[in-house]
Amino acid sequence: MKVLVVAEYYPRAEDPVLGVWAHRQTLAARDSGADVRVLVLYRPLPPLATVRKLDLRGVRHAVSQPRTATLDGLRVDYLRYLSPPRPWSYGSWGAWAAPVLRRALTGLRATFPFDLVHAHYAVPAGDAVRRAAHRVPLVVSVHGGDLYGDHAGAGTIRATLAHASLVLANSSGTARRCAARGARTTRVIHLGADLPAEPSRRPQRPVLVTVGHLVARKRHADVLQAVAQLRDRHPELEYVIVGDGPERDRLQALAASLGIERLVTWRGSLAHSDAVAAARAGSLFVLPSVEEAFGVAYVEAMGGGVPAIGCRGEDGPEEIAAAGGGIALVASRDPSALAALIERLLSDPSQLEAMGRQARLTIERGFTWPQCGRETVDAYRAVVRG
Repeated sequence: MKVLVVAEYYPRAEDPVLGVWAHRQTLAARDSGADVRVLVLYRPLPPLATVRKLDLRGVRHAVSQPRTATLDGLRVDYLRYLSPPRPWSYGSWGAWAAPVLRRALTGLRATFPFDLVHAHYAVPAGDAVRRAAHRVPLVVSVHGGDLYGDHAGAGTIRATLAHASLVLANSSGTARRCAARGARTTRVIHLGADLPAEPSRRPQRPVLVTVGHLVARKRHADVLQAVAQLRDRHPELEYVIVGDGPERDRLQALAASLGIERLVTWRGSLAHSDAVAAARAGSLFVLPSVEEAFGVAYVEAMGGGVPAIGCRGEDGPEEIAAAGGGIALVASRDPSALAALIERLLSDPSQLEAMGRQARLTIERGFTWPQCGRETVDAYRAVVRG
């Protein structure tokens, strides 16, 4: 079976961790028997923030992406297209990309006669495929960004989900949200993690770790405020933050105002393997984010035997918690409740150790990349048969 993957979020030369979960699912499908090629919709234009800051390095990176790359033995082609700036037009980007995609699909069919297209996100990738190849069987993966908030492309998202032969959701909550937006058929496929041969060794001092883009919904500020409440009882506590983003300056100012600068280590953006290693080097993985459709970062930490903390009422953490132990849930947007939970876990080493063993077992049973690959290929076969 030949499958063409179309995505906007996919690893690039200047950002090798962008959409790495889409790449890992593609590799897992390949390893489970699918013959796969990848087309990435790429705007060779820097974000407005980069232009406003006169960031020449960022501008250079935006225009220097090679048109073809080989990632883990997989061919990836980057299709350049132009569109207006994101804040005002993101919902229409699929329409702008469709003519370029249509030409690419016509040329590709001669050498790679694909049976279906798997698009990651309804907008812009799924919409572009819907417009460029209306009769081709389309599988759309929805990861959450299409569903939360007052999305500018709500009508386009609904049209794309209704058009898709199958919508793959990363959690049952995501599947329900897709059905409410017009998806005819949905299937839940969890993204995964690699399992190391042995669980990571726990640090001698208490270490909290968060891996995630520095944006408001990830709620790093809640963890900083919790750390400030814990510092007197745990003077050796360290909080490691892996990731970068628009909230960094504000978060660093908050840490300074709370008087906890010495307790916080800012690692910045790391290669994917290094980010996973950092998550697995902590005592607790803490990510009290909201609008969390799934959360690959939780399962990557838990796969190394590190207990996790997520928010109650969020689709991803709730589903991971229902699958087994190893993740504790706390009320969202409540730094005091978060501090109390961290205190309880850190104060009981035997419970923390048992929770780490449960975390690894939960991932081993239901959240590995080989399982994701098998289920993804099964979904492809169902679409081709149907």
